[in-house]
Amino acid sequence: MRRFEAVIGNAVRDSVSDIYITGGHPMVTRRFGSIHFHGATKWTPQEIDELVRQLLTYRQLEILRQRKSVDYAMSVANARLRINLFTTARGISLAVRILPGHIPTIDELNLHPSLKEIATLKSGLVLTGGSTGVGKTTTVAAIINDINHTRRVHVVTLENPIEYRFRSDKAFIQQRELGAHMPSFAQGLLDVLRENSDVIVVGELREPETMRLTLNAAESGHLVIATMHASTPEEAIYRLCNAVPPESQNEVRYQLASTLSWLMVQQLVFVEKIGYLLPALTIVRGTSSIKNIIRENKLHQLSSAIQTGKNDGMFTLDRYWSDYLDTRKNLIPYAQIYRVPPDGVPYDTYDSPLTDDLREPPPVIKERADQEADPIIVRSSLKQRDMENMLTIDEGESLSELLKNLDK
Repeated sequence: MRRFEAVIGNAVRDSVSDIYITGGHPMVTRRFGSIHFHGATKWTPQEIDELVRQLLTYRQLEILRQRKSVDYAMSVANARLRINLFTTARGISLAVRILPGHIPTIDELNLHPSLKEIATLKSGLVLTGGSTGVGKTTTVAAIINDINHTRRVHVVTLENPIEYRFRSDKAFIQQRELGAHMPSFAQGLLDVLRENSDVIVVGELREPETMRLTLNAAESGHLVIATMHASTPEEAIYRLCNAVPPESQNEVRYQLASTLSWLMVQQLVFVEKIGYLLPALTIVRGTSSIKNIIRENKLHQLSSAIQTGKNDGMFTLDRYWSDYLDTRKNLIPYAQIYRVPPDGVPYDTYDSPLTDDLREPPPVIKERADQEADPIIVRSSLKQRDMENMLTIDEGESLSELLKNLDK
């Protein structure tokens, strides 16, 4: 574990964004979008197995055994990490994303200042699309950060995993993680509607039921901020509208048209002249013309509507570069937001034993066939008077006989 902590510390110092560790292979890092091999740093498969045992809780180990992969976030060496563990021909491999050392602002991310308007919305749907690893979650975190410092509202986030940890300022923020705090995004959305929330953040729209419930939440008067995998605005709208059976698609189009406030599709591009990555956005605003295009299912007109929507604050990708990024003089370096704060990650966590998120496996009542000499100790739940009694099955007495005696 100390070796892993040292790797993370060095990566943060060198502005590394990703680390890849697999058995019998040089460690690989990604810096400013490029891959680098580190021949002097190798881990054996057995060393990785031991590291994984120290990194994962018992519940996460069970997920790894069953699914052959697990995705979660944790803090190591004062840095916040998102880790994906998966099995390969070399054994277990780790893909580690180093998250910014503090929750960045919209300005620090070099995003267009108009995104600050999202924090003032009382209701509606805000979608952020893009491929994996382009900074969608970081952009959403910056928006939540604005809300946290400016509005007295109740914010509930549904995430997989929790990447940025918020401390309530003016807003009261509660964060829930898939698997640890909710069985599914759909169940989390059903729960959050009963929790008197003002702002709902959905970490990822992937399943049709999650998409449907997200639209319902936005339609019911909440501000809903969500991310999804989509490379263009048309693809994002198409995926939402076609996630339901054909007979329900008109209803979904009307829901989306009535609730959509912002739709952003993000890319992350390395700019050689400045030496670091910049987010580049396509921005669609929920104007009456955009809503009509969605409602009437005329998505082929969306591109031209974005082109002509400059006065409404819309940007094509090309115009975002020419009108904003190319004109901005004081861009903030990529490494600055990845600095680790001197006091580490200022957030307290607690795993309730009632949710069975354990570091050690729970006690197991073994079958009598597995026993060779010692009696089996069981706790009866048949009657209240026996709840606190530890009962011993004597040699030769069957479990069914014991239960009959208890019933008397």
